[in-house]
Amino acid sequence: MKKPSPYLTFAGTIPFIACAIFITMGIDAIRILGTTAHVLSVYGLVIASFMAGAHWGNHLALADDNTWAIKIPIFSNIIALGLWLGFLSLSTVGFIRLLVVGFIGLLIIDYNLQQAQIISHVYFKVRKYVTVIVVLALIISAVQL
Repeated sequence: MKKPSPYLTFAGTIPFIACAIFITMGIDAIRILGTTAHVLSVYGLVIASFMAGAHWGNHLALADDNTWAIKIPIFSNIIALGLWLGFLSLSTVGFIRLLVVGFIGLLIIDYNLQQAQIISHVYFKVRKYVTVIVVLALIISAVQL
């Protein structure tokens, strides 16, 4: 049986795409959930934090003498805490722009992890495509707000 992770990873883009479409159509709020921009911001923060947590998990399996055993927890914490502080302090558009930077930063980390053979080429390929989708949805949303 194939692992469901690639399918779930791509499915995770649906809220980003939906929010971008809603914002472009002028749908300012989603019933029960709140404003579309806030829903997008919170979902982006959750997913970016989840990705940083996945990096943290990768570092736990590395030998102490592997340079990535030190780099990964530092980079993942900087990104997660930076996004959290940005969520608390920036305007919605400013935070969505910061999410773009955060997701690109997470992808750069994954590229380096793939080069170091810590993550598989197949996993990185999925991450690359998903990041492109997410970043485009965030940029479209930020331009429309």
